[in-house]
Amino acid sequence: MNKLILEKKASLFRTQWGLNDKECIRFSSLLSQLNVITVFKPLSSPFAGMAVKVAINEGGSYRFMMVNSDHSLGKQHFTICHELYHLYIQEKFEYQRCQTGLFDKSKDTQEYYADVFAAYLLMPETGIKSMIPDQELVKNKISIQTVLKLEQYFSCSRIAMLYRLKELQIIDNLLIEIYKQKPMTSAVRNGYPINLYKEGNSDKVIGDYGSIANRLFEKEKISESHYISLLHDLGMNSQEVDELFNGILSE
Repeated sequence: MNKLILEKKASLFRTQWGLNDKECIRFSSLLSQLNVITVFKPLSSPFAGMAVKVAINEGGSYRFMMVNSDHSLGKQHFTICHELYHLYIQEKFEYQRCQTGLFDKSKDTQEYYADVFAAYLLMPETGIKSMIPDQELVKNKISIQTVLKLEQYFSCSRIAMLYRLKELQIIDNLLIEIYKQKPMTSAVRNGYPINLYKEGNSDKVIGDYGSIANRLFEKEKISESHYISLLHDLGMNSQEVDELFNGILSE
């Protein structure tokens, strides 16, 4: 699958879910609309997230995503787009733990495709170029103020936006090295909030996570140990899990 196909798929995905190629993604709203159960938890480095797709008897699927809340919000947003490739674009997908943003085709082709898809989905070319002043649409003429406006609007990390601009031939490696330094400092100096560059969302859950996990357990789609692990992900401690299972077994 080449980059043009991946860009087309990202554009079609946006269209399918009510987004044009200039809009930013509101992630909580999109994940709720998609009914992708999403859990934000601290994960051991270097993992950025994971995705699980479980087939059900009716021919549909339950889709789950876990995102590393120790990463910056901008990085988390890229990871979400990466996982959406696995859950909606990749054929015969079941499970993947992911290191996102590597763009390394030599290690894992599907991970590379997921990174490319994520870049196109999160930072569409039409949207980027529409926000850059005409006088800055010349190689290496874009200002740090415009870069800040772009990354804040599309809710992405500084480095992700810089490499996307490089792919669009708007900047080269020299300007990347200059602009990638101290993103929070430049944000503050230009009046932007810094939450995009900091970790967050720890223990946040989007979707009907608990009830779906329970249905999968009751239908023997997942094991008891897997179900317990999912309950822990929801923030339940061992005593609460034990009490729940005692209640289930006594019924």
